[in-house]
Amino acid sequence: MRSLIRRRAMADVPHDPAPTKWGYRYQRLMLTPGVRAAMRIGLPVLLVSMVAGAWFAKPENRAMLEAQIAQAVRGFQERPQFMVQSMTVTGADDAILPAVTALLPKDYPQSSFDLDLLAIRARIETLDAVRSASVRVGPGGVLQVAVTPRDPVALWRDGPVLRLIDAEGVQSGTLATRSNRPDLPLIAGDGAERHIQEALDLYARAGPLRDRVRGLVWMGERRWDIVLDRNQRILLPSDGPVAAFDRVIALDLAQDMLERDVTIVDMRNADRPTLRMNEDAAAALRRVTTPTGTGN
Repeated sequence: MRSLIRRRAMADVPHDPAPTKWGYRYQRLMLTPGVRAAMRIGLPVLLVSMVAGAWFAKPENRAMLEAQIAQAVRGFQERPQFMVQSMTVTGADDAILPAVTALLPKDYPQSSFDLDLLAIRARIETLDAVRSASVRVGPGGVLQVAVTPRDPVALWRDGPVLRLIDAEGVQSGTLATRSNRPDLPLIAGDGAERHIQEALDLYARAGPLRDRVRGLVWMGERRWDIVLDRNQRILLPSDGPVAAFDRVIALDLAQDMLERDVTIVDMRNADRPTLRMNEDAAAALRRVTTPTGTGN
């Protein structure tokens, strides 16, 4: 009876809508922007990370995922539009072509993603006979290689070896004998290849002596000697060798100097050119110029 009376008394008391102390603190906390973002974003991310971490913790799961990714990548790379079916080489002559093709891939078709075009070009450009090269995958899946060969302008006798060199003094190959390229001027001497342009200028000014020039020798790493047939040699100065050579040609045209018994034309002193005759001519000259004695 008393409990019934107590319940009726409590029912007659108005309900207080205000939250409790802890309820109020919880509501304030949930209204904080950082906490709301953590509950809306952070908590789901944390749960997903925990599930993913548990899944990746198993080696068989990681291996399966890696295999699927590799298969997807390979399937993309081996699409027909990415496959290289053949290759072509342009600009290479018969002497260079075998060396170039030896550096190119042999098996076709293969994916263009498997080809390192920069590395292929770098390997081709290491060849002595190649100045530059370009490598690209063209239409129709063709590996297109364009080669710019070095154009030899002279032969350099480096000891027993005959080297082809271009206008920059860079070797572009070797020859077994001089007769293989009689059209190219011959130079010799240590460091001659570093002065190739001066040698070419001298050879170009040879004019009427062109057919008699056998070669140019770099002497003492500072000047040129021009070697002619008949064992004749023209010694040029280190300064102004072309002008000195022009003087020799002018003298020869005027006086047939090189048609005589001259072995050396020394132009190293521009103020006093010197001629040296062969032994027989020198002996004959001494007999003519030496006075003969008379007996009583």
